[in-house]
Amino acid sequence: MSVVAIAPTRVARGWNDPSFRALATQVIVLAVLAGTVAFLATNLVGNLEARSIRTGFGFIWQAAGFEIGQSFIAYGASASFGRALLVGLLNTLVVAVLGIVLSTLAGFVIGIASLSRNPLVSPLARLYVELVRNTPLLLQLYLWYAVLTQMLPAASAAPQLLPGVYLAKSGLHFPVLQHGAGLILVAALVGLVAFAGHGLWARRRAELTGAPAKLWPGLLLLLLPLAAVALDLAATTSFDMPRPTRFGFSGGGMITPELTALLIGLSLYNAAFIGEILRAGILSVSRGQLEAAAALGLTRGQALRLVVIPQAMKVAVPPLASQYLNLAKNTSLAIAIGYPDLMSIGNTIINQTGQAVEVIAILMSVYLTISLAISAFMNWYNSRVALKGAS
Repeated sequence: MSVVAIAPTRVARGWNDPSFRALATQVIVLAVLAGTVAFLATNLVGNLEARSIRTGFGFIWQAAGFEIGQSFIAYGASASFGRALLVGLLNTLVVAVLGIVLSTLAGFVIGIASLSRNPLVSPLARLYVELVRNTPLLLQLYLWYAVLTQMLPAASAAPQLLPGVYLAKSGLHFPVLQHGAGLILVAALVGLVAFAGHGLWARRRAELTGAPAKLWPGLLLLLLPLAAVALDLAATTSFDMPRPTRFGFSGGGMITPELTALLIGLSLYNAAFIGEILRAGILSVSRGQLEAAAALGLTRGQALRLVVIPQAMKVAVPPLASQYLNLAKNTSLAIAIGYPDLMSIGNTIINQTGQAVEVIAILMSVYLTISLAISAFMNWYNSRVALKGAS
């Protein structure tokens, strides 16, 4: 019987130990990063002190001293810088949310139109995509702003699109309720909650019984509270109607041409990209799915709505999320046409206070929060779509 001698295993120590080497590398990188930040911060504080520039966020509570042309909350020149930033944030959110909704709707139409068998519709959709996505967004914003401010008539000659609704150089003027706008908002929220609750119930019922969910009961629950409030307000309150005068309009509500141009430009520009994303998603679905749907007796429209688009969304959601993020960040281009978004108001505050570092830090934090919120929502939606596909 022979005895095999086993050589003792050599234990790596020091720099030869992979785990020690990895830990040491991370510590060195962290130390270099911290040193760089500390060096830059020290230089920044020194330079600010040398120029007698104040630091800190105390300026937020000081009076702003400037007016803002478009505000969705009460605001005046005596309000604080913090309230001015809040006005800018709301203006940015309104443009971002409406832009996402409008560009998605337009993108769906363009994406489906580009796949149409009609010899005129498909080339026109492709021409639109190539024309819009290959020209700079800033140039398109200038174009829409020039169209709205230079080609529309003055207030005295403004056409009346609907009773009490005028379109002029100064913007879109429309009637507003004397009071009761809060009731409409509450009714809209109640309708949305009822619509969402019915959707969950209908989906659960469909899973248990196999009966297809119907859309009209949900729409009825969505619109019923709004209709009830509208009827009540129509009987109990009056409208503040816009009145054209020689030098403009008095009364009523107004959407400024800056907001209109920004919404149109952002929506149409991003619709071209979203149309391409959806077209690619639809083409990724196997043609056999359409043939199977036709074999079941579904029309082309039903096959598209019930079979193809749900599968295409699984592919389209990740690039859609990136496009929504681009749209939200591109709202900062509003400063080019004079719309008072967060970036524009931030620049004004910097010019008045000189505290650029603090204001830029606030702006970056806000844009980062908006982008992370959009990413979180789209990731949640993507996970729901993926689960549908897996089941």
